[in-house]
Amino acid sequence: MNPESTLARLQATLPDGKLPSSYGVYFKNTLVALCHALEDHILQTSGGDDLELKPLVLVTFQQGKWYLQEADRYFDIANASRRVVIGAVADSGFATHKTGQLENVSLINIDPIDPIVAEWNLIILAPTYKAMVLCRELSHKEYLPEGKPEVDTERKFYGLWSFDQSLVSAAAEIFIEQTRHYDRHLADKLLQIHQEILATIGPPLADISGVVTRIVTYLQSSQQQMVAINRQSRDLWELEGQALRISRNLNANKLQAFLRMAQRVDERDGSNPTASLQVAALSETLGQLLDLPTLQLRRLRLAGLLFRVGLVSAPNEVFTQTSDQFDQQTLAFWRDRSFIGSQLLQAMPELAPVAEIVKHKLEHWDGSGRPEGLRGEETPVASRILGLVACFQDWTQARGDRPALGLTAAWEKCRDISGTRFDPALVETLGNVVRLAEMGLMELPTRPSQLPNVWLEDLGDRAPSVTTDNKQLTND
Repeated sequence: MNPESTLARLQATLPDGKLPSSYGVYFKNTLVALCHALEDHILQTSGGDDLELKPLVLVTFQQGKWYLQEADRYFDIANASRRVVIGAVADSGFATHKTGQLENVSLINIDPIDPIVAEWNLIILAPTYKAMVLCRELSHKEYLPEGKPEVDTERKFYGLWSFDQSLVSAAAEIFIEQTRHYDRHLADKLLQIHQEILATIGPPLADISGVVTRIVTYLQSSQQQMVAINRQSRDLWELEGQALRISRNLNANKLQAFLRMAQRVDERDGSNPTASLQVAALSETLGQLLDLPTLQLRRLRLAGLLFRVGLVSAPNEVFTQTSDQFDQQTLAFWRDRSFIGSQLLQAMPELAPVAEIVKHKLEHWDGSGRPEGLRGEETPVASRILGLVACFQDWTQARGDRPALGLTAAWEKCRDISGTRFDPALVETLGNVVRLAEMGLMELPTRPSQLPNVWLEDLGDRAPSVTTDNKQLTND
């Protein structure tokens, strides 16, 4: 205990140096409830006009812990009291509050370096009863090992409460002497009032110490349970937060694995090593022209990056031959590539919408596609875009003995099977983009607007390119 504290000074005045049994460590809310109960008693017993029977109220507040609602409360308390002395730091707000303007209220601007700024004391002296609550918050060291709590309701104080006349009077004298350091005249006046109160005989108040003891015990027990519940809840929230972070990390790792998988597929494809980037970029462009919602655009962009994951274990012939050269086993694998890719992506539930886009990439406008034979607009628009762009992009690249086509020639091949394989409206939108590119009014995008950090862009000599006759469209 700080030897300069009110509690320590009170202990020094006692013959045996032993504080009463009420002295202990209390939660803040327990002491607040007790102080409010004592203050309420002042308000409830203020009916008479006899000034001599009204109490002297001495109170100090912790630095930075004065609240305006308490200032309003003390306006009513002052009107029910003989005199009120309030000690607080200068910026507590009392000087400008209406309570501080009352004639029977004295303010003490406590020096911020005065040890009393860490205290919160209430001393009430009336001819009929004496009561007090003395409090001092635990220091940072005393809060160890957990340290000072961040939650206000978990703060703890060395506290003492008493209705013993001699003990309360002794505490009042200590308070008055502390006041003398700031205002000698006020201290003399308080000492006079104190002596007058002690000399005044009034109807005694019934001994309520036992009742208060039970109430304080109940409050303290309830507060302990509340703190335990709150800590358990915070621990649970923290565990949930950790689980969520772990889940996010796992999901991030899964997504990285899928993106790496798509990159490995591109790396195996010597004739089309940046297919995923180019398909994602052009799909996003068509989606923007169709005014797709932002969320759908993000999913389409990611589907473009991941649409080839189904080829991760494909035979080498898939990357060196055209489909009409495949044997039966390779052809079967080729036809199911989108379904295989979607099954892989389903391992990450958050990618379910992206997996659906990839799954239906090979559906045909006339219903002859795979895997479910969807017809027309039954196929999601993102899947229709991805299927068209993937085919168009592939035709702009050489494959086996098949030469790369220019942009217009590749689009014309798409137009030839418009209405059977592809959505005619999407083919026309793609045609508009191609015509602008051929006229030199725009360049086909070679990478999407946003690219995951995990995507490796160290392409070496395999720089992405899409040829159009004698023109080369370079990176943005």
